[in-house]
Amino acid sequence: MTHTTVSNKAAQAWLMPVFTAKAGHEAALHAALVGLQSASRKDAGCLEYTVFSDDQRPGTFVLFEGWARHEDLKAHNEEDHVKEFVKGVQSLLAAPFSVTPITPLTGP
Repeated sequence: MTHTTVSNKAAQAWLMPVFTAKAGHEAALHAALVGLQSASRKDAGCLEYTVFSDDQRPGTFVLFEGWARHEDLKAHNEEDHVKEFVKGVQSLLAAPFSVTPITPLTGP
């Protein structure tokens, strides 16, 4: 049973994108991320899709997202709401957003 659990976790896709707004564009970026969060939570295979405000860096937002399968993540990235977000948010960002792949830790 444990082996199956580990295999399922390995098949999942987890990411942590970070977005930093240009000065004066924090509210617009916040609104765009909330819209993306709402739409993306409805996508097939979505396990988690939550945007956080970085309390130590105003204007910086961290997204924590998890997908049941890598295929679900690929399909999500092809959705119109994602493509429109990526295109529309460019003018609001101080720098291109970063995406860090992450893996949940498993215990013994």
